[in-house]
Amino acid sequence: MTGDPDLLDDLLRLAAAGGAEVEVASDPAAARPRYTAAPLVVIGADQAESCLRARLPRRPRVVIVGRAQLAEAVWEVAELFGAEHVAVLPTAEPWLVDRFAERYDARAGRVLAVIGGRGGAGASVLAGGLAVTAVSAGLRTLLVDADPLGGGLDLVLGWEQVDGLRWPALTGTGGRVDPPALLRALPHRGDLVLLSFSRDEPPAVPGEAMAATLDAARRGRDAIVADLPRHLDDAAALALQAADRALIVVPAELRATAAAARVTAAAAVHCDRLEVVVRGPAPGRLKAREIASALGLPLAGTLRPEPHLCQALERGEAPAADGRGPLAELCRRLIDDLVAGTHSPAAA
Repeated sequence: MTGDPDLLDDLLRLAAAGGAEVEVASDPAAARPRYTAAPLVVIGADQAESCLRARLPRRPRVVIVGRAQLAEAVWEVAELFGAEHVAVLPTAEPWLVDRFAERYDARAGRVLAVIGGRGGAGASVLAGGLAVTAVSAGLRTLLVDADPLGGGLDLVLGWEQVDGLRWPALTGTGGRVDPPALLRALPHRGDLVLLSFSRDEPPAVPGEAMAATLDAARRGRDAIVADLPRHLDDAAALALQAADRALIVVPAELRATAAAARVTAAAAVHCDRLEVVVRGPAPGRLKAREIASALGLPLAGTLRPEPHLCQALERGEAPAADGRGPLAELCRRLIDDLVAGTHSPAAA
């Protein structure tokens, strides 16, 4: 990321020497859509202060690059921004070629975000069902509870008694964690790992903690399902930016659709891969495709009412665990699409 054409020429030359494919952005706005997912971020000194002002989230493997006699302010910004290194050219050219030559796992875990179009839309239940279904499909999965005011995904899974770290334990890491150690320390059963809130601590997710979690999960899990709040904080925005696909769950009601329009407008700033899941019943006979059209989003699927689902959740049974019913059917299709990297059209 640089607006300096001479520095860009140098960086492209060094990247070519390291055999790296690069994406070029001239400023933080252009870089934001790929900022989280990129295995390495190289920021020209000319854009360092802009990145700080743009509040790009902290993340691992960020290098700020400039030429000899960098201004002292660049070093200060690097520390505030959380950059791991400041490289000064031409001295650091061999080191930077080595960074470009490093090979990162191309099988990075795929991220699926879920947001409720209004309160009580059923986003948490869908997120839990997607995670359970992903594990049934043989995927190592992380389920992330990022909604501070939700009831807790541990309750959705029936895991409130399962030991492991919660969000408060990650807030002091400074964005640096050991991925295998993090995943081992979280509540888990089999191939499903959960990161949720502690009920005796103020609910908050710092952006750097979310960045560290996503980085660890992409390297150690096949699928990451994130349940996000309707009012997007920094952590939720970061998860949306990293998402391969984001689903907005909307009950088939007029007011719910109006509320979801506001959620959609806020989410679209951070993710251009938004789709809608419409949940019945439809008391006013609104059709799913009418709701999707009103929101200007593709229809990812529909959910018919399941009378026994609420009772099963109260008994501590995870959603879609038995593999039967409309929820399990939709989750299977969405997980298959996520793994394949496709977006199958929903049935009418």
